[in-house]
Amino acid sequence: MMVRIIREPSRSQATLGVLFVDGVFHSFTLEDEIRERSGPVKDWKVRGETAIKAGRYRVALTPSQRFGRVLPEVLGVEGFTGIRIHAGNRRADTEGCILVGRARGDAQIFESRVALDGLLMAMLAAPKGSVELVIENPPGYAAAVAA
Repeated sequence: MMVRIIREPSRSQATLGVLFVDGVFHSFTLEDEIRERSGPVKDWKVRGETAIKAGRYRVALTPSQRFGRVLPEVLGVEGFTGIRIHAGNRRADTEGCILVGRARGDAQIFESRVALDGLLMAMLAAPKGSVELVIENPPGYAAAVAA
């Protein structure tokens, strides 16, 4: 199963995006601000206020102590631990994680629990260990970072 997030440019310290499952629109996303730069993550990360690096990750469904339920965990994220895909509506709800929602507004998303439940059902139906996440930064972002 391939989950793909296409990010938009960050605004108001938040990053909206669109999430696709196997090429089909599933939901909108909300993350912290993209601060990604070249060099070690520790040099540009602001704890609790930074989106993870764009790239390809494995995803596992694991129990979350914080949320008291099984949630998708994004594995192998350089400089981050405990990154989850979960419900939430505002940047204050994320702390580096990826929030999903069925509707969106200015720097916020809505119907988050509905979107999360649908994503969990799709992931549960996928063969174990087969869920991959690809996160893409906005077009031109790499060029803007290098400038």
